[in-house]
Amino acid sequence: MNELISSILFSLSITGPICLLLVLGIGLRRTQMMNEGFIDGASKLVFNVALPMLLFTSIAQTDFSQMASPSLILYGLLATLAAFVLLELLAMRMTEDKRLRGILVQGAFRANMGIIGLAYVNNAYGARGVASVAMYVACLTILFNILAVVTLNRSLSQDKGLQLGNIIRGIVQNPLIIGIVAALPFAASDWQVPAVLMKTGHYLAQMTLPVALLCTGATLSLKRGREETGLVPPVALLRLLAIPLLITLGGYLVGFRGNELTMLFLINASPTAAASYVMVRAMGGNAVLAANIIAVTTLGSLVTTSLGAALLKGLGWF
Repeated sequence: MNELISSILFSLSITGPICLLLVLGIGLRRTQMMNEGFIDGASKLVFNVALPMLLFTSIAQTDFSQMASPSLILYGLLATLAAFVLLELLAMRMTEDKRLRGILVQGAFRANMGIIGLAYVNNAYGARGVASVAMYVACLTILFNILAVVTLNRSLSQDKGLQLGNIIRGIVQNPLIIGIVAALPFAASDWQVPAVLMKTGHYLAQMTLPVALLCTGATLSLKRGREETGLVPPVALLRLLAIPLLITLGGYLVGFRGNELTMLFLINASPTAAASYVMVRAMGGNAVLAANIIAVTTLGSLVTTSLGAALLKGLGWF
């Protein structure tokens, strides 16, 4: 009984602070303390400055050998590709409407690793955990963007505006990728970032997750329009249960243990990425469906991640 209570309390220590910040964000939006202009500006600040700085400072102070192993990154890439192919096949059975299939597939495989996933890892392992999964997140972010373009172009039959050149340009100019790449020379050598710059970086890094989670909560809404496809529940189950379970179980079967296995679960237990809504809307797809998938999976992830963390703790894998 004590072990069960310990596991539950441990899981709540990971998801509880995130839940409270999301709820606070919802409340601040309703009281107009966070309006549309503030949310837009703060989100851009987080994505372009604070989050890259969080990744930079975490990696620059971490020994290169302590980062995610190449085998874990390779496994994550292959597992995501396998999930993508299976989802493409499953989408054809779930709906006859071709224009909904890409939204379904993207909503199920494209996880919000950069915000929610890192927040889970940070709560469980601290800055060292963030540094260790940063390269994993970077590689998966690149793959996510490519696969999202592929599935949405196939589904929505639009080829303009998201060509290969735009994909490459978006990857090269991605602030998260820039922050990680800039930190690698410091992690791989004895170079030291000047103390003044590092302290400034820490100030920016410390604001990343609280502001990002407040903005995420403030943007959550199931009232952006009536959603009649009935696809939100199955997509949520795929995103929150099937994919994290299969990827974590697969990781166990191929030999990952300890911190690597649990961080693999935490990072893949994150909800659908907010960027999926932006892409669907820009390409003229069912933006209401995309928005509701994000909202439901974001709230649902708090429950499924808590349960998963408690189970892993009980099994002694944490």
